[in-house]
Amino acid sequence: MGAGAKKPTNIFKLSMGDDPKEVNNWRLWFATFSFGIMGAARGIDEGLISGTFNTKDFQVLLGLDKLEEVEYANVKGNVSAMVQIGSVAGALLAFVLADRIGRLWATRQLCILWIIGIIIFLTNNGSLGQVYAGRFIAGVGIGQTTVIAPVYISEVAPKSIRGLCTCVFAGSVYIGILLAYFSTYGSAIHIDQNTPNSWVIPTCLHIIFAGLIFILSWFNLESPRLLMKRGQRERATKNLSQLRHLPGSDPHVQYELNEIQRQLDEEREATLGAGWTGVLKEMFLIKANAYRLYLGLTIQLLSQWSGAGSITLYAQDFFALLGTTGQKEKLFATAIFGVVKFVAAMLCALFLVDVIGRKRSLSIGIFLQAISMVYVAAFLTAVPGIEDEDFTFTSSQKAASVGAIVFIYVSGFGWAMGWNSIQYLINAEIYPLRIRALSSGLVMAFHFVNQYGNSRAVPPMLLPGGKDGLTPAGTFWFFAVITLIGLAWAWFFIPETAGLSLEKMDKLFELRWWQIGRMGRAFANEEEARDVDRRLQEKEDAMVSEQVESAEKSRV
Repeated sequence: MGAGAKKPTNIFKLSMGDDPKEVNNWRLWFATFSFGIMGAARGIDEGLISGTFNTKDFQVLLGLDKLEEVEYANVKGNVSAMVQIGSVAGALLAFVLADRIGRLWATRQLCILWIIGIIIFLTNNGSLGQVYAGRFIAGVGIGQTTVIAPVYISEVAPKSIRGLCTCVFAGSVYIGILLAYFSTYGSAIHIDQNTPNSWVIPTCLHIIFAGLIFILSWFNLESPRLLMKRGQRERATKNLSQLRHLPGSDPHVQYELNEIQRQLDEEREATLGAGWTGVLKEMFLIKANAYRLYLGLTIQLLSQWSGAGSITLYAQDFFALLGTTGQKEKLFATAIFGVVKFVAAMLCALFLVDVIGRKRSLSIGIFLQAISMVYVAAFLTAVPGIEDEDFTFTSSQKAASVGAIVFIYVSGFGWAMGWNSIQYLINAEIYPLRIRALSSGLVMAFHFVNQYGNSRAVPPMLLPGGKDGLTPAGTFWFFAVITLIGLAWAWFFIPETAGLSLEKMDKLFELRWWQIGRMGRAFANEEEARDVDRRLQEKEDAMVSEQVESAEKSRV
């Protein structure tokens, strides 16, 4: 470092690998927090909508209390899923805006869309069409967060703690869920459920978070990798210098910039500098990139249909199904569910993804989720007619129902440390810079297509077989099978990416497709070790050269 540079104190005692300790500084964590809390957007919506539906004022306002069971299930599914439909458009829009106007301005416009959509929803005056419109527009904003935030964080984070930084976004999903659940619970206790305030006040969480993210965006730096892609090396150097808390001339900063430039040059050469046609060819015709897309899309398919997202969205209904009686009791159980998932996400971010690796953390999480789904499915199979209004538990069935509720919590823990963390982290870090925003946007659009399908399908799936449903037991057996398939697939196909720089990620995908998941990391480690040795040798050579020059000057 330069003589006048200040050495910041390590904020966390983290293993920094071969990254200088200066990179762990307040500027990095401020950026991580500012973009990480965008994860709360999805969590707030998932945590609020079920409680909103169950308030008496909302049901009377929209005439939901007069609908038949099947019609009510369809309307509930449509309203819940409208944000997912908007999010598909938002994710596709994000990949264009993230590169065209930059990560920061893209963040500001999504916050504005988010707020406008929620205001339209809050002022519906009994119009179901306005409810749909407001939630769709809000979804366009919310959908962009899943592309812009993980991509930005992965681009500014050092490789040694990139997993931790990116998992702040996944963890923030549960901050949103937690606040949404407890605000709904608090509303049920302290606000008359026959008044609009019973659902309007909790829904204002959307506006609070969107406003906070908008304000924080003005105090952050544009992604150095995006600036390098635009050819603005001087500005990229300045921003990376501030993010790493090192002088722009520092070897670590220059090495990182040179690696970014090298990857860009290789990508341009591979596509012969072509425009959109070249980018699309690079995505789909280059085998390594096609495999990356295959990973991203399959992760979304298997994770969304494993059932955990549906449990989050319809938590009150599931707890009621398993024997939790009374509106306040259901809300309290749901709120505790949010606490469990938040704790799991934090444990995963702090101690797992960068310590034991992404793949082990994912495998443990899916295994816990699979056990939970099998138990709940077996319980519902052994207790037929549980969904009937006049059903009464025997003493043994009541004990088993408590076990089922516990396993719902276990499934939330497994989801938070497994699929939910990895689906954002892997998607943000495996793609080359030239196609990163486009690939992430495409994958997250697919994410919301599946989330829409799942959230729309679950209410009818839970209906009895006589009403064309799968029954509750059949629904959980379906989730259990998908979760077990996901466990086997993840073990075989997903490579370990912890500790690799974004520019070194290519080494994972130079092997044949069937070798990448099992052997890719070992191959990448060998290449990384050679690179570290080369850098150490360069430093030693530079020191020797300085000593020789100093000795010559002394003789003179």
